[in-house]
Amino acid sequence: MERDDQHQLAAERRRGRGASSNRAGRFERHVSVPTWDGWDIVEDLPRLHTEVSEERPRSAISYNRSPDLPFDRSINPYRGCEHGCIYCFARPSHAWLGLSPGLDFETRLVARPDMAQVLARELRARCYHVAPIAIGTNTDPYQPVERYRGIMRACLEVLRDFRNPVAVVTKGSLIARDIDILADMAGRGLARVGVSVTTLDAGLSRRMEPRVPSPARRLATVRRLSQAGVPVRLMVSPVVPALTDPELEAILQAGRDAGATSASWIMLRLPLEVSPLFREWLEDAYPDRAARVMARLREMHGGKDYAADWGKRMRGEGHYAKIIAQRFDLATRRLGLDAEQPVLRCDLFRPPLRAGDQMSLF
Repeated sequence: MERDDQHQLAAERRRGRGASSNRAGRFERHVSVPTWDGWDIVEDLPRLHTEVSEERPRSAISYNRSPDLPFDRSINPYRGCEHGCIYCFARPSHAWLGLSPGLDFETRLVARPDMAQVLARELRARCYHVAPIAIGTNTDPYQPVERYRGIMRACLEVLRDFRNPVAVVTKGSLIARDIDILADMAGRGLARVGVSVTTLDAGLSRRMEPRVPSPARRLATVRRLSQAGVPVRLMVSPVVPALTDPELEAILQAGRDAGATSASWIMLRLPLEVSPLFREWLEDAYPDRAARVMARLREMHGGKDYAADWGKRMRGEGHYAKIIAQRFDLATRRLGLDAEQPVLRCDLFRPPLRAGDQMSLF
């Protein structure tokens, strides 16, 4: 792999972060790199801290027509994600903001504090047709900033009040804070959750997804949700060739033991700016396995780091991809995790009355 150390920040400055560089996004005409100014003056640059700006959203619900996705709408309370997962396929979205998909994605977040009010307005519109809303399919709604911002909880309260079904995906243990809402909705067939567990190795997890709760804490979250009656899907996502793939069966076993009732998997995806960022990280963290990991990925994508073809991008093609799929199928059948999650109900949807609204006589 070609290296460009000019773009990499000193390890101490980026401690606790996933990316090692802050390369400009694909839409930028100019790039900047640190350089020596000729003065022999020692300067200790500060560590990167998380900055949060605000955006007033004009709309809350994003619609998609992807044949690879089981939902057609989603909401995203935040742009960027402090979890810092180096493999995150959402990193390229930061380029649309004129920011880097690298360290900016982890440290320059955008909160959308009016999201719940905008969501309520859209659910109340006459043209709205009810369907499950997915949350967490881009950036994690339970990343650390949610602890004091509370935007995700406000959105859940709206969905509960409207009785609109919701499917949540997260790596964050903070979701346990909202068990009161999720359990109430799940009891009426309106909610289900997917929890992503990439590895059971706490050391690997800390390097690969630095600000995500440990695997043990995520499994404990699965247990708390399932005990509260919330259907939980264990997500082995992503599977990283030659790095996490040996753990596939063990992760599924641990998820079943924690109370998960179904499971899914997705192969590592490296779209756009994610590929060079991941390769930088791989060379630094696991130089002995870097060539093998990338060789497996390229085998599955026609010699490229990633191919975005519909129907193939989530799993890849070829011998290795088939082996992972077979192992997953065998393990989930053996563990009883091969069932689909329950279908969410749409027939209960009903906008709540506002002050001054006329009540129906029927």
